[in-house]
Amino acid sequence: MVVTPTLTDAARLASALPPLLVAAQRVATTVMQGVHGRRRVGQGDAFWQFRQYRPGDAINRIDWRQTAKSRAVYVRETEWEAAASVWLWRDGSPSMDFSSGRSVPTKKVRAEVMLLALATLLVDAGERVALLGGGDRPASGRGVPRRLVNALTEKAVLGANASMPPQVPLPAHGHVVLIGDLLDPLESLEAAVRHYAAHGVHGHLLQVLDPAEEDLPYDGHVKFSGLEHEGDHTIRKVEAVRDAYHARLVAQKEGLARIAQSVGWTWRAHRTDRPPETALLSLYMAMADTGRR
Repeated sequence: MVVTPTLTDAARLASALPPLLVAAQRVATTVMQGVHGRRRVGQGDAFWQFRQYRPGDAINRIDWRQTAKSRAVYVRETEWEAAASVWLWRDGSPSMDFSSGRSVPTKKVRAEVMLLALATLLVDAGERVALLGGGDRPASGRGVPRRLVNALTEKAVLGANASMPPQVPLPAHGHVVLIGDLLDPLESLEAAVRHYAAHGVHGHLLQVLDPAEEDLPYDGHVKFSGLEHEGDHTIRKVEAVRDAYHARLVAQKEGLARIAQSVGWTWRAHRTDRPPETALLSLYMAMADTGRR
Protein backbone atom coordinates (compact mmCIF):
# COMPACT_ATOMS: atom_id res chain seq x y z
CA MET A 1 0.00 0.00 0.00
CA VAL A 2 1.31 3.47 -0.89
CA VAL A 3 0.94 6.12 1.81
CA THR A 4 0.81 9.64 0.42
CA PRO A 5 2.22 12.32 2.76
CA THR A 6 -0.28 15.01 3.77
CA LEU A 7 0.32 18.69 3.09
CA THR A 8 0.68 19.25 6.83
CA ASP A 9 3.38 16.59 7.08
CA ALA A 10 5.19 18.04 4.09
CA ALA A 11 5.15 21.56 5.51
CA ARG A 12 6.39 20.37 8.89
CA LEU A 13 9.28 18.43 7.38
CA ALA A 14 10.24 20.92 4.71
CA SER A 15 11.88 23.42 7.04
CA ALA A 16 14.38 20.79 8.22
CA LEU A 17 15.28 19.39 4.82
CA PRO A 18 17.76 20.55 2.18
CA PRO A 19 16.02 22.39 -0.71
CA LEU A 20 17.09 19.66 -3.13
CA LEU A 21 15.35 17.01 -1.06
CA VAL A 22 12.24 19.16 -0.64
CA ALA A 23 11.97 19.47 -4.43
CA ALA A 24 12.51 15.73 -4.84
CA GLN A 25 9.80 14.86 -2.33
CA ARG A 26 7.33 17.13 -4.10
CA VAL A 27 8.05 15.33 -7.36
CA ALA A 28 7.78 11.92 -5.65
CA THR A 29 4.46 12.83 -4.01
CA THR A 30 3.00 13.77 -7.39
CA VAL A 31 4.22 10.54 -8.98
CA MET A 32 2.85 8.49 -6.07
CA GLN A 33 -0.64 9.58 -7.09
CA GLY A 34 -0.13 7.83 -10.43
CA VAL A 35 1.04 4.46 -9.11
CA HIS A 36 -0.27 1.92 -6.64
CA GLY A 37 3.00 0.61 -5.27
CA ARG A 38 5.71 -1.33 -6.99
CA ARG A 39 5.31 -5.06 -7.28
CA ARG A 40 8.47 -6.51 -5.82
CA VAL A 41 10.22 -9.43 -7.45
CA GLY A 42 10.90 -12.86 -6.07
CA GLN A 43 9.34 -12.31 -2.67
CA GLY A 44 9.82 -15.27 -0.40
CA ASP A 45 12.70 -17.40 0.73
CA ALA A 46 14.07 -18.76 -2.56
CA PHE A 47 17.77 -19.27 -1.89
CA TRP A 48 20.11 -17.30 -4.15
CA GLN A 49 23.63 -17.37 -2.70
CA PHE A 50 25.84 -17.41 0.38
CA ARG A 51 27.78 -14.29 1.24
CA GLN A 52 30.04 -13.33 4.12
CA TYR A 53 28.49 -11.89 7.24
CA ARG A 54 28.47 -8.09 7.45
CA PRO A 55 27.97 -5.85 10.51
CA GLY A 56 24.24 -5.27 10.89
CA ASP A 57 23.14 -8.67 9.59
CA ALA A 58 20.71 -10.49 11.87
CA ILE A 59 22.25 -13.42 13.74
CA ASN A 60 19.40 -15.72 12.70
CA ARG A 61 20.45 -15.32 9.05
CA ILE A 62 23.81 -17.02 9.63
CA ASP A 63 24.09 -20.39 7.93
CA TRP A 64 26.03 -22.37 10.52
CA ARG A 65 26.58 -25.40 8.27
CA GLN A 66 28.24 -23.28 5.57
CA THR A 67 30.15 -21.32 8.21
CA ALA A 68 31.54 -24.52 9.70
CA LYS A 69 33.22 -25.33 6.37
CA SER A 70 35.49 -22.30 6.50
CA ARG A 71 36.93 -19.67 8.81
CA ALA A 72 34.46 -17.02 7.61
CA VAL A 73 30.89 -16.49 8.78
CA TYR A 74 28.26 -16.82 6.02
CA VAL A 75 24.63 -15.77 5.72
CA ARG A 76 22.01 -16.95 3.26
CA GLU A 77 20.74 -14.39 0.75
CA THR A 78 17.46 -14.82 -1.11
CA GLU A 79 16.59 -13.80 -4.65
CA TRP A 80 14.27 -11.10 -3.36
CA GLU A 81 17.03 -9.45 -1.34
CA ALA A 82 19.11 -9.01 -4.48
CA ALA A 83 16.18 -8.08 -6.72
CA ALA A 84 14.94 -5.45 -4.27
CA SER A 85 18.28 -3.62 -4.27
CA VAL A 86 18.69 -0.56 -6.51
CA TRP A 87 21.87 1.44 -7.08
CA LEU A 88 21.46 5.01 -8.33
CA TRP A 89 24.02 7.21 -10.12
CA ARG A 90 24.03 10.70 -11.56
CA ASP A 91 26.61 12.35 -13.81
CA GLY A 92 28.55 14.82 -11.66
CA SER A 93 30.80 16.28 -14.36
CA PRO A 94 31.07 20.06 -14.97
CA SER A 95 29.03 19.81 -18.19
CA MET A 96 26.01 18.96 -16.02
CA ASP A 97 26.15 22.48 -14.54
CA PHE A 98 24.84 23.90 -17.83
CA SER A 99 21.54 25.76 -18.05
CA SER A 100 20.40 27.82 -21.03
CA GLY A 101 18.13 30.13 -19.04
CA ARG A 102 17.13 31.34 -15.59
CA SER A 103 13.82 29.51 -15.76
CA VAL A 104 15.53 26.20 -16.53
CA PRO A 105 17.40 24.22 -13.86
CA THR A 106 20.88 22.93 -14.53
CA LYS A 107 21.08 19.37 -15.74
CA LYS A 108 22.79 18.38 -12.49
CA VAL A 109 20.05 19.81 -10.30
CA ARG A 110 17.36 18.08 -12.34
CA ALA A 111 19.27 14.79 -12.31
CA GLU A 112 19.71 14.92 -8.54
CA VAL A 113 16.06 15.84 -7.96
CA MET A 114 14.96 12.88 -10.06
CA LEU A 115 17.45 10.55 -8.36
CA LEU A 116 16.20 11.53 -4.91
CA ALA A 117 12.55 11.40 -5.96
CA LEU A 118 13.09 7.92 -7.37
CA ALA A 119 14.79 6.87 -4.14
CA THR A 120 11.77 8.15 -2.20
CA LEU A 121 9.40 6.11 -4.37
CA LEU A 122 11.53 2.99 -4.09
CA VAL A 123 11.92 2.99 -0.32
CA ASP A 124 8.21 3.72 0.02
CA ALA A 125 7.63 0.50 -1.96
CA GLY A 126 9.96 -1.44 0.33
CA GLU A 127 13.01 -1.50 -1.93
CA ARG A 128 16.59 -1.05 -0.74
CA VAL A 129 18.56 1.81 -2.26
CA ALA A 130 22.19 2.99 -2.39
CA LEU A 131 24.34 5.31 -4.46
CA LEU A 132 26.46 3.54 -7.05
CA GLY A 133 30.05 3.90 -5.92
CA GLY A 134 29.04 5.14 -2.49
CA GLY A 135 30.39 2.11 -0.66
CA ASP A 136 27.27 1.63 1.45
CA ARG A 137 24.97 -1.36 1.36
CA PRO A 138 21.50 -0.73 -0.07
CA ALA A 139 19.16 0.30 2.74
CA SER A 140 15.45 0.88 3.18
CA GLY A 141 13.49 3.32 5.29
CA ARG A 142 12.43 6.94 5.07
CA GLY A 143 15.85 8.19 6.16
CA VAL A 144 17.51 6.90 2.98
CA PRO A 145 16.83 9.96 0.73
CA ARG A 146 18.37 12.28 3.34
CA ARG A 147 21.48 10.11 3.53
CA LEU A 148 21.72 10.12 -0.25
CA VAL A 149 21.49 13.90 -0.54
CA ASN A 150 24.15 14.28 2.14
CA ALA A 151 26.47 11.92 0.24
CA LEU A 152 25.87 13.80 -3.01
CA THR A 153 26.48 17.15 -1.34
CA GLU A 154 29.66 15.95 0.33
CA LYS A 155 30.72 14.12 -2.87
CA ALA A 156 31.22 10.98 -0.83
CA VAL A 157 30.85 8.84 -3.94
CA LEU A 158 33.43 7.12 -6.12
CA GLY A 159 33.96 9.33 -9.18
CA ALA A 160 31.66 12.03 -7.80
CA ASN A 161 32.63 14.47 -10.57
CA ALA A 162 32.95 11.91 -13.36
CA SER A 163 30.84 11.82 -16.50
CA MET A 164 30.89 8.02 -16.54
CA PRO A 165 29.59 5.66 -13.84
CA PRO A 166 32.13 3.63 -11.87
CA GLN A 167 32.33 -0.04 -12.78
CA VAL A 168 32.02 -1.75 -9.41
CA PRO A 169 30.86 -5.29 -8.47
CA LEU A 170 27.10 -5.64 -7.98
CA PRO A 171 25.06 -8.77 -7.26
CA ALA A 172 22.92 -10.29 -9.99
CA HIS A 173 19.18 -9.61 -10.00
CA GLY A 174 19.64 -6.03 -8.73
CA HIS A 175 18.88 -2.82 -10.60
CA VAL A 176 21.08 0.13 -11.53
CA VAL A 177 19.79 3.50 -12.75
CA LEU A 178 22.21 5.80 -14.60
CA ILE A 179 21.14 9.46 -14.94
CA GLY A 180 23.13 12.00 -16.97
CA ASP A 181 23.34 13.77 -20.28
CA LEU A 182 24.93 10.58 -21.72
CA LEU A 183 26.82 12.50 -24.40
CA ASP A 184 30.08 10.60 -23.96
CA PRO A 185 31.23 8.39 -26.84
CA LEU A 186 28.86 5.47 -27.35
CA GLU A 187 31.75 3.02 -27.03
CA SER A 188 32.47 4.18 -23.47
CA LEU A 189 28.81 4.13 -22.48
CA GLU A 190 28.35 0.67 -23.95
CA ALA A 191 31.32 -0.65 -21.98
CA ALA A 192 29.74 0.56 -18.73
CA VAL A 193 26.36 -0.90 -19.60
CA ARG A 194 27.77 -4.26 -20.61
CA HIS A 195 29.88 -4.45 -17.45
CA TYR A 196 26.72 -4.56 -15.33
CA ALA A 197 24.56 -6.50 -17.77
CA ALA A 198 27.21 -9.25 -17.91
CA HIS A 199 26.73 -9.76 -14.17
CA GLY A 200 22.95 -10.12 -14.44
CA VAL A 201 22.12 -6.59 -13.30
CA HIS A 202 18.98 -4.96 -14.73
CA GLY A 203 19.53 -1.38 -15.82
CA HIS A 204 17.87 1.84 -16.86
CA LEU A 205 19.32 4.88 -18.64
CA LEU A 206 17.78 8.33 -18.17
CA GLN A 207 19.23 10.99 -20.47
CA VAL A 208 18.80 14.54 -19.16
CA LEU A 209 19.36 17.36 -21.67
CA ASP A 210 18.89 21.12 -21.69
CA PRO A 211 16.45 22.46 -24.33
CA ALA A 212 19.29 24.37 -26.00
CA GLU A 213 21.17 21.10 -26.42
CA GLU A 214 18.11 19.62 -28.05
CA ASP A 215 17.19 22.54 -30.33
CA LEU A 216 20.41 24.55 -30.87
CA PRO A 217 18.20 27.68 -31.04
CA TYR A 218 20.99 30.16 -31.82
CA ASP A 219 21.53 32.13 -34.99
CA GLY A 220 24.42 34.01 -36.47
CA HIS A 221 27.92 34.36 -35.00
CA VAL A 222 28.17 32.45 -31.69
CA LYS A 223 31.13 31.50 -29.50
CA PHE A 224 30.65 28.26 -27.54
CA SER A 225 32.74 27.73 -24.40
CA GLY A 226 33.35 24.21 -23.12
CA LEU A 227 32.72 23.45 -19.45
CA GLU A 228 35.30 20.66 -19.31
CA HIS A 229 38.44 22.35 -20.67
CA GLU A 230 37.45 21.87 -24.32
CA GLY A 231 38.22 25.52 -24.99
CA ASP A 232 36.20 27.97 -27.10
CA HIS A 233 34.76 27.24 -30.51
CA THR A 234 33.28 29.95 -32.71
CA ILE A 235 30.66 29.18 -35.34
CA ARG A 236 30.04 32.06 -37.73
CA LYS A 237 26.63 30.87 -38.89
CA VAL A 238 24.98 28.51 -36.41
CA GLU A 239 21.88 27.97 -38.53
CA ALA A 240 24.09 26.43 -41.23
CA VAL A 241 25.14 23.57 -38.93
CA ARG A 242 21.82 23.02 -37.14
CA ASP A 243 20.69 20.10 -39.31
CA ALA A 244 24.03 18.34 -38.96
CA TYR A 245 23.95 18.92 -35.20
CA HIS A 246 20.45 17.46 -34.91
CA ALA A 247 21.55 14.44 -36.92
CA ARG A 248 24.45 13.82 -34.53
CA LEU A 249 22.15 14.10 -31.52
CA VAL A 250 19.60 11.73 -33.03
CA ALA A 251 22.39 9.26 -33.77
CA GLN A 252 23.52 9.46 -30.12
CA LYS A 253 20.01 8.81 -28.84
CA GLU A 254 19.45 5.95 -31.25
CA GLY A 255 22.77 4.48 -30.20
CA LEU A 256 21.80 4.63 -26.53
CA ALA A 257 18.44 3.02 -27.25
CA ARG A 258 20.17 0.28 -29.24
CA ILE A 259 22.72 -0.40 -26.49
CA ALA A 260 20.01 -0.58 -23.83
CA GLN A 261 17.78 -2.85 -25.91
CA SER A 262 20.63 -5.22 -26.71
CA VAL A 263 20.98 -6.17 -23.03
CA GLY A 264 17.34 -5.86 -21.97
CA TRP A 265 17.75 -2.44 -20.36
CA THR A 266 15.58 0.64 -20.89
CA TRP A 267 16.44 4.15 -22.14
CA ARG A 268 14.46 7.36 -21.74
CA ALA A 269 15.14 11.01 -22.54
CA HIS A 270 14.09 14.06 -20.53
CA ARG A 271 14.35 17.81 -21.16
CA THR A 272 14.96 20.13 -18.22
CA ASP A 273 12.27 22.57 -19.44
CA ARG A 274 9.61 19.90 -18.95
CA PRO A 275 8.07 18.55 -15.72
CA PRO A 276 10.18 15.80 -14.13
CA GLU A 277 7.12 13.87 -12.98
CA THR A 278 6.29 12.48 -16.43
CA ALA A 279 9.75 11.03 -17.04
CA LEU A 280 10.02 9.75 -13.47
CA LEU A 281 6.67 7.95 -13.63
CA SER A 282 7.68 6.31 -16.91
CA LEU A 283 11.02 5.21 -15.43
CA TYR A 284 9.42 3.92 -12.23
CA MET A 285 6.87 1.84 -14.12
CA ALA A 286 9.59 0.50 -16.44
CA MET A 287 11.49 -0.70 -13.38
CA ALA A 288 8.39 -2.47 -12.12
CA ASP A 289 7.87 -4.15 -15.50
CA THR A 290 11.50 -5.25 -15.67
CA GLY A 291 11.26 -6.69 -12.19
CA ARG A 292 8.29 -8.89 -13.10
CA ARG A 293 10.21 -10.74 -15.82
